[in-house]
Amino acid sequence: MGEKISSYKDLRVFQNGMDAAMKIFHMTKRFPTEEKYSMVDQIRRSSRSVCANLAEAWRKRRYKAAFIAKLSDAESEACETQVWVEFARRCQYLEDAACNELDAAYEQIMAQIVKMIVDADKWLIR
Repeated sequence: MGEKISSYKDLRVFQNGMDAAMKIFHMTKRFPTEEKYSMVDQIRRSSRSVCANLAEAWRKRRYKAAFIAKLSDAESEACETQVWVEFARRCQYLEDAACNELDAAYEQIMAQIVKMIVDADKWLIR
């Protein structure tokens, strides 16, 4: 943690989550119309929820348990997004290369979140 972090927006994990969610947004524009209210809605919601939960965790740094709970929610949403990416692959809405890239991005995001959970005391407001 060399740089000063004064907002959740400064967190690399938040930035990575935002980048991945935006990739998903653009990729899902090409999904079939019949998937608009099912797969498209779900994958967009879970990918966006990663960032939203990270922002909520940031504001709950006064309370270790609440902070960790929100980080855990963010991790769960990242994993859910991976599941939707796999559905998109199997339905042939996304190419393997795109799915592999997204899967790797969410693996990194989850690793970053887990590191924050393990080091929760470093992030808490005293």
